[in-house]
Amino acid sequence: MKRRFLHALLCTALFAPHLASAQDVAALPDMGSSAGELLTPAQEHAYGAMMVRQLRGYGMVLDDPLLEGYIEGLGYRLASRSDRPNQPFTFFLMRSRQINAFATIGGFIGVNAGLVLTAEREDEVAAVLSHEIAHVTQRHVLRAVERAQRDQLPIMLGMLGAILAASQAGSGDGVQAAMIGGMSLMQQRQIDYTRSNEHEADRLGIQTLARAGYEPLAMADFFGRMERQMRGNLGGAQVPEYLRSHPVTTTRISEAKARAEQIGEIARCANRWESRPAVPGGTLTAECDSASLPIRPLRNPLLPDYVAGAIDDTSPSHELFDLARERLRVLSATNPLDAVNEYQRQRRANPSAFTPAQRYGLALARSLAGQTVAAETELEELSQQFPSLYWIALAQAETEHRAGRRNASRAHYEALLRERPHNTAVVLSYAASLAEYGNADAARTAQDLLRPLLATHGEDPGFQRTFARASEVAGDTVRAAEAYAEVAWLNGRADDALGQLERLRKSPDLDFYQRSRIDARIATITPDALEMRRQSQREAASRLGVAPGSGP
Repeated sequence: MKRRFLHALLCTALFAPHLASAQDVAALPDMGSSAGELLTPAQEHAYGAMMVRQLRGYGMVLDDPLLEGYIEGLGYRLASRSDRPNQPFTFFLMRSRQINAFATIGGFIGVNAGLVLTAEREDEVAAVLSHEIAHVTQRHVLRAVERAQRDQLPIMLGMLGAILAASQAGSGDGVQAAMIGGMSLMQQRQIDYTRSNEHEADRLGIQTLARAGYEPLAMADFFGRMERQMRGNLGGAQVPEYLRSHPVTTTRISEAKARAEQIGEIARCANRWESRPAVPGGTLTAECDSASLPIRPLRNPLLPDYVAGAIDDTSPSHELFDLARERLRVLSATNPLDAVNEYQRQRRANPSAFTPAQRYGLALARSLAGQTVAAETELEELSQQFPSLYWIALAQAETEHRAGRRNASRAHYEALLRERPHNTAVVLSYAASLAEYGNADAARTAQDLLRPLLATHGEDPGFQRTFARASEVAGDTVRAAEAYAEVAWLNGRADDALGQLERLRKSPDLDFYQRSRIDARIATITPDALEMRRQSQREAASRLGVAPGSGP
């Protein structure tokens, strides 16, 4: 009996740390003994993309072309100034209003709506993004898995020796103490490693902020606000999610502030010399009191043209932050009418402090709620006040379309296209409105607008949904069916996507090229679909407490 009891204790000690430390790593396979060998870059991207599809399937991802373009522009600006500018990144927004952000393998970085709504300026959002970028460039997720694997055996052997010694001495308390001590040691090693990662991400993130032209002190400012909010929540309110995954201490804030002040001084010195030819990887030393900071690198040549063209090489533009924050407030609300009520409460509370950005948010919420007359009036006033902000003009075109004023809407869209012929948000919005006309000619125009984006936006469910509808109305049923299958795939419904493609493949009307394209897509999707199916089975089995595939 004692041996069975000891065996059970040892098994508990062996597996409990894995449940604690690997819970958030999505059961990555053991493929090597170093972080660089756990997964190949292609596998990292596949796992990261799978996670995003699953999140989207639960309705947690916020897909909006304007906001996606904003967060991508901000993220790529920072990533192109990081220590690994050739690392691929994918930035996306979450609907949740909890204050949080996270990074995972493959360069996928998610930002909750609540974090942007809490930030007081764009530099603070950039600070959080630069911190998460550092987690990716330093491969902290994979290093954590490797560390857990490396630490487990020595600690377990030591625990086993202590348990055996205590059992021979006849001390039940000693056995329990040895087991608890070993588990505590493993948990403490994991905590220490996490703290080390956080400090490293702070240091590199602040450096990236300075290189990208943002205020380095923004990270310390945001941490300070979170820490004050945590102190205010001690009365029983829930601690912000960001503070659970990114523990903030007074020491960490002071270190971030000191580091930011030092780097900021060097960056200001570097700016005084920025007219000199920039040499990637070079440093300024003698001119800056012997301090050293890599010269701001050139724009990342690996960025897609549609992203790189939107990034200013000299300094960040903050003018869209307020609009982006209010648009995010509207789209993350439970429904548009709730957003309207939220803005009306803000306006009643302090009419003089109701900003133009908040007026834009109220107009957008009213437009989505069907209150198009009031929305058009507000947007017209804003467009006259801010004629250069195309977000307002786009909201006007969309509101006119919702109101049934197609001629006015189309005129607005055409003007926007002439000014920004390659703007994804404008193209998608215009194409979607044309597809809703319900006639083949307008739908074919929408197809013509969308086809140039096929190569760069194939993983955007909003694009695929619009392209599917336009193709359907235009009579291109094969392309429509393919696009609808992509929508299912990108929203985490892998079996549904494969089923749609399999049914389409059986159609007798396919030509050779269409059938080849569908066969190739099925072959590409199937491995990931099978893996998603296996993961779902493992999760279901773990909830039931049985091994996958085992019988009664």
